[in-house]
Amino acid sequence: METVETTATRTLLTPEEYLVRERKALRKSEYRDGRIYAMPGASREHNLITVNVTGEFYIQLRTRSCEVYPSDMRVKVSAAGLYTYPDVIVVCDEPRFDDTYFDTLLNPTVLIEVLSPSTAAYDRGEKFTSYQKLDSLCEYVLISQDSVCVQRYLRQEQDWDLTEFRSLDDVFQLPSIGCELSLQAIYAKVQFSQA
Repeated sequence: METVETTATRTLLTPEEYLVRERKALRKSEYRDGRIYAMPGASREHNLITVNVTGEFYIQLRTRSCEVYPSDMRVKVSAAGLYTYPDVIVVCDEPRFDDTYFDTLLNPTVLIEVLSPSTAAYDRGEKFTSYQKLDSLCEYVLISQDSVCVQRYLRQEQDWDLTEFRSLDDVFQLPSIGCELSLQAIYAKVQFSQA
């Protein structure tokens, strides 16, 4: 992920300064430790996967109190000094927001990231480490856009149990929200390039 080249990146911004800029910006940027990082554009595969997952959750959760948000909802991780835009968010408790703009969620239950070549290492590493500081977060799901591979991390008290799925026949549960996802549904219409 590239740092946005502005005067703001040479001097650290406060979270309040970031939010003022972000709410006026034409493109989304994440905020980490006083710096702004431009969000890269998404591929066709990335967008299809995001829409597929959001749609599956909408269908399963539409009569329940849970809410599903696509990638335009910002999440704040106060303990890590991070503002980020996960690809899909589910919150099943009463949503709590950072302020009266209602555009920065504080208590996600499930976060899903679709892995892009430019962000995969960050999503698996530093970002996941930051997300673990969210007391509300119960599950973290990473979905590859380049091959059939889904990794689900499930919080078990202080640990995170990893289960990996690599077949289009696989179906997995998300117990924190009472949903299931099939890899067939996640990867519907996605065509992988031949190496």
